[in-house]
Amino acid sequence: MNWEMLAAIGQLAAVFVGIPSLIYLALQIRAQTKERRQSAVNALTVQWGDLTYALHENAEFGAIYLRGVQSFDDLDAVSKLRFSAFMNRFLKNFQAMYFAHQDGILADQYWGEIERTMTDVIGYPGVQQWWKTRKHWHTAQFADLVDAIIAKGEKPKAYSTYDLSKIGKPGDK
Repeated sequence: MNWEMLAAIGQLAAVFVGIPSLIYLALQIRAQTKERRQSAVNALTVQWGDLTYALHENAEFGAIYLRGVQSFDDLDAVSKLRFSAFMNRFLKNFQAMYFAHQDGILADQYWGEIERTMTDVIGYPGVQQWWKTRKHWHTAQFADLVDAIIAKGEKPKAYSTYDLSKIGKPGDK
């Protein structure tokens, strides 16, 4: 056996050892990517839960929110501040989800669910009034998405089964 033959055998052995290692590495990267995606979805879900907590734990704010979705312009200054702070967090959360989807972290089926929720909420006139005053707080790409949803003119459904006309103003009994 000469040196060329030994070199060829060594290279062949390296291939047999190297290919399984590369396959193993690819499988590990795939598993980590899946885990990273799930972790991102879980974090977004926790943020969403924290955000909506204000609606069900505080009746006063819940009433402000329901009046605000009908007409931001008709809210008093303090209610506008509270509604605006909530909507900013609400839309920033949607913006984070949008970019997670754009980056391939959030799967299409989850994004579809989020987009339907956005459409239902953004369809209300009060939210659209608020958006005109705060659109510049968001990225241009996300603002274009919200504007496209508004342009569709879909009738909002998020609170369609609620009798919003019975929501009183602060101090009403």
